[in-house]
Amino acid sequence: MGKLHLFDMDGTLLYGSAAAIEISRQLGLEREIDELERGFAAGELTPPQFAQLACDLWAAELTEPQVAAAFESAPWLAGIQEVWADIRARGERCAVISLSPSFFVERLLAWGADAAHGSRWPAVPIRERVEPAGILSSAAKVRIADELCARYGLTWADCVAYGDSMSDTDLFAAVPASVAVNADHHVSDLASYAYAGRDLREAYELVRTGP
Repeated sequence: MGKLHLFDMDGTLLYGSAAAIEISRQLGLEREIDELERGFAAGELTPPQFAQLACDLWAAELTEPQVAAAFESAPWLAGIQEVWADIRARGERCAVISLSPSFFVERLLAWGADAAHGSRWPAVPIRERVEPAGILSSAAKVRIADELCARYGLTWADCVAYGDSMSDTDLFAAVPASVAVNADHHVSDLASYAYAGRDLREAYELVRTGP
């Protein structure tokens, strides 16, 4: 029977960082985005509010080449493409579901993800306001995972989730197997396994079965 491996991105595939941080670094706005990240982590900002404030920071100058540079220079875990290649070689599926902007998340399709879902932020260059309905949440991750199960003919019993923080709690509660990757207290008590390090291959070995 096949499996569906569901990966968070910020703090999970990205070691100690997030798409918004890496994009802001390209623009010299590290201090400003750090303040927004702290507000979001403290629950002072909703996902749509965070998205709008981040877009306000970037609107004047963000370009596609800067997004590409942020993606290429980001602190990705080692072994992502190897893990996804192994998953697909075994007849299984892998998907990324992230609250971060889809124009960043979807670049992971080129690395071998079967699907990549992010929030619908305005396209770059940013000239429009954020549509709150397009911004994902912890609950939206469950909805998207359910849609992916239906697409691939799988059930919740076939799912494995990998995540690190509060936005992963609903998904961790829904699946039978989960890996807390460099995680905080929000998911550490929910996870089937825990991994701390910088190589996705090691986290994947915790749930990989058979030769």
